[in-house]
Amino acid sequence: MSRRRTTRPRPDVATAEPAALVFAREAAGRGLRRLYALMALRCTATLLGSVGLARLAGPLIETGQLDAVALGLAVAGVGAAAWLGGSVERCAAGLEATVAGRLIDAAERRLAAMPARAAAALPRGALIVGLQRHPGALARLAVGHAAARRMTALGPVMTAAAMAVVSWQAALVLLLASPVMIVLFVLVGGIISERAAVQEAALGRLATQFADRVRTLPTILAAHGLTRESEKLDRRLEAYAAGTLGVLAVAFLNAGVLDFFASLAIAILAVFLGLGHLGLAAVPGFAGLALWQSLLILLLAPEFFATLRRYAELYHAKAEGEAAADALAWMFPPNAKDEAAEEAPILAVPGVRSLVLPHAGSVPDFDLPARGLFALTGPSGAGKSTLLRVLARVEAPLAGTVRLPADRPPTWVSVENPVLAGPLRRALAEGSRATPEAVARAAARLGLTDDPHWPGGLDAPVGAGAENLSGGQRVRIAVARLLLRPGLAFGDEPTAKLDPLNAARVRQALWDASRTRLVIVATHDPALAALADRRVDLGDAPAERHAA
Repeated sequence: MSRRRTTRPRPDVATAEPAALVFAREAAGRGLRRLYALMALRCTATLLGSVGLARLAGPLIETGQLDAVALGLAVAGVGAAAWLGGSVERCAAGLEATVAGRLIDAAERRLAAMPARAAAALPRGALIVGLQRHPGALARLAVGHAAARRMTALGPVMTAAAMAVVSWQAALVLLLASPVMIVLFVLVGGIISERAAVQEAALGRLATQFADRVRTLPTILAAHGLTRESEKLDRRLEAYAAGTLGVLAVAFLNAGVLDFFASLAIAILAVFLGLGHLGLAAVPGFAGLALWQSLLILLLAPEFFATLRRYAELYHAKAEGEAAADALAWMFPPNAKDEAAEEAPILAVPGVRSLVLPHAGSVPDFDLPARGLFALTGPSGAGKSTLLRVLARVEAPLAGTVRLPADRPPTWVSVENPVLAGPLRRALAEGSRATPEAVARAAARLGLTDDPHWPGGLDAPVGAGAENLSGGQRVRIAVARLLLRPGLAFGDEPTAKLDPLNAARVRQALWDASRTRLVIVATHDPALAALADRRVDLGDAPAERHAA
């Protein structure tokens, strides 16, 4: 994408635009050019239909004669304009849907590539609501508003040129009204942009607060704070509604003022033409015209303002789209450039090269096998858990390259693993297609079916948030789930909170699993490290490395 931008004739303009808007316009691509062509053809058909109607009505009123050629032209022009109008709407709607879909796909790819901590730092409520609204708003800016802006320049020129064939003075009257419209758009545009920014900020605050309150609902209920929190949400909702009404009020005012000036210009033309036909005034360009010529001017005058009116209707879409482009900036961070991705070395074999960890510094290069037990060892603070999270793509390194040998979603084992509430069998089978027999075998191997501190076997209850489980029980459930799932596995101190019997069970289960896949563990346990097929020792803690 960046290479395309650098080849544009006006790179300064492209780089000044938000990256999300540039992406949306590139996604529109050829479809937008096809839309431009259809709109130009519709305008041409409308002008031809107007000529046919004027040539048909003028002689019919004056002489009572029906002009067959004019009738055919009128029918063909009006019919073609109607058909092309439907084609324009279908093309615009389909193109907006395509652009919005590509924006959503790009957001999904960005979220999937983000380290888990970075993704969790995004405001969830605003992110979810934004992904429902922002791609559509940005698509309307890149498609609907762009097409209306193009026709604002082309439509009036074509209409004025057709009118000038009959009376250049009448065309001049309409052209003199255009600067007033342009000034109006500039003045209203700033107001709408400001109000759209206020509306977007209000929606973000509302969505974030709502998501936070849903997450903490048990605490709110326990503290009898439901009424108070409802009132806070009501105030946020009122602020968003006020922001929305503010945008719409300015948009309606803009359309009303535009209609006023358009009606005024058309009224002036009608008065001059009427005076000319009555012989009460000899205004140049309006006197001595045939009736069909006067009718043509009156038919073309509304068409002159039609594109301006359409642009005014979509002017608020510009402000909403620009606000959406700014809100989607997280999808295209400045440091995530294609060139940087191209410069990153591609490893020939799985492993790490030139890796620098947050708060832990550099680590030695190493390769990763396709299967086996791989242990990360070292004293506390050496960076074992950080390296494990980087390998699992939960956290991003400061520098370096990582390549894993497996493409399936990995399994994570630690005391912090979430456990699904309900019976034990349900918690173990979560996310796998294991048979009931396999679930029973995995539970038995980890001593979960005969735990004296947690009776019930596979029907033993798991409370909400696993509040009734110890850290060791959580770890054993995570290891049992590892046995039921294929693919790469990571374990962060999997034996740290276990008694000798259960620690031995976990070591054996991890070793058995590593016979068919790669299992990477960060551990202080010398017995687990001794079982490892390969081992990376991170040595001293970062502070001791620097002191040395």
